[in-house]
Amino acid sequence: MLVNNAGIGMRTVNPHFLSDPLPFWQVPAAGFRDIVDTKLVGCFLMARAAVPLMLEQGNGRVVNISMSEQTMVRRGFTPYGPAGAGVEALSRVMAADLAGSCVAVNTLLPGGQGTLTGMVPDDVSDDIRCRLQDPTIMGPPIVWLASKEAVGVHGQRIIAAEFDPSELAV
Repeated sequence: MLVNNAGIGMRTVNPHFLSDPLPFWQVPAAGFRDIVDTKLVGCFLMARAAVPLMLEQGNGRVVNISMSEQTMVRRGFTPYGPAGAGVEALSRVMAADLAGSCVAVNTLLPGGQGTLTGMVPDDVSDDIRCRLQDPTIMGPPIVWLASKEAVGVHGQRIIAAEFDPSELAV
């Protein structure tokens, strides 16, 4: 199983992205490249290396971690949002390319912003901080996707905060 979960938070591009968002034209090109290379290109390169082995062995699962559509298009979230949108598109292409094979590809997103991702500036107010999700919310769907119960689940976009395996079983 491959879980593609690499990413660099918005703080690397703009330490005050929540309180003082930068328009896309002010985002440094190097910062844009760093985030896209880590999140999107990283998913591609890892899957490119792992999937041939999975196909050869006759079994495999790929889970690409993404984000909500609201984050993808949120003001001031260049390049983080576009990188996540790229992961979504890449996941769909991977699923299409692997349809009918022994390798399943699914997309998993938290369903809200997490507390330990390095995304949240230290100066965020308590009213925002109390709404953040514990990153452990991602564990149950990942464990389930690795299980025998998830055989045949392919090409799905799963929201961890709403995870109900009975809705995904085949």
